[in-house]
Amino acid sequence: MFQKLKQHIEELDVNTIAEDRKALLDELTAYISFKKKENQPINLNFICTHNSRRSHLGQIWAAAMASYFEISDVLTFSGGTETTAVFPMIIKTLQSQGFRIDIVDESENPLYEAAYGEDDAVYLFSKIYDDESNPDENFAAIMTCSQADEGCPFIAGTDKRIALTYEDPKVSDGTEQQEATYLERSTQIATEMKYVFSNI
Repeated sequence: MFQKLKQHIEELDVNTIAEDRKALLDELTAYISFKKKENQPINLNFICTHNSRRSHLGQIWAAAMASYFEISDVLTFSGGTETTAVFPMIIKTLQSQGFRIDIVDESENPLYEAAYGEDDAVYLFSKIYDDESNPDENFAAIMTCSQADEGCPFIAGTDKRIALTYEDPKVSDGTEQQEATYLERSTQIATEMKYVFSNI
């Protein structure tokens, strides 16, 4: 794992998470723990409306935390109820926290390689939650926004659905608070994923 990212993870304080929030996170911990105990693949699909902000943060931070805590057989994915593009501020924020991100395909919906170690990376691009690159069975659907949670009453193939919603950093777009807001949301999701994987 890249040293800057590792140091950032070590500085995250899981004690800042509220008890009611921990109760929600414990659902995800229990799911991962069960899959691990049964020696089954652990597939986590983070879902939001546009697959442009929060769902990507969930995907990359879950992957990084699985690596940090040396929990194998974890694959992370993301998707939306519609396709847009990864919002550029997400890329800038993750880079500032220690990820190495390269653009693989430059288009209206760019493809990014987001690395957290020399040989560890996930690919970020906007897609529908049931895209062919995502699992179609035996996965947890983690709903990162209330709109997607309400708009997707049924997700085929999932064996666990967890509502783990976050405030949209999009509210700060075009304001002086944008950079700070995106960093705050990314740090929140990172801290919560650290809590989850530290309890496996």
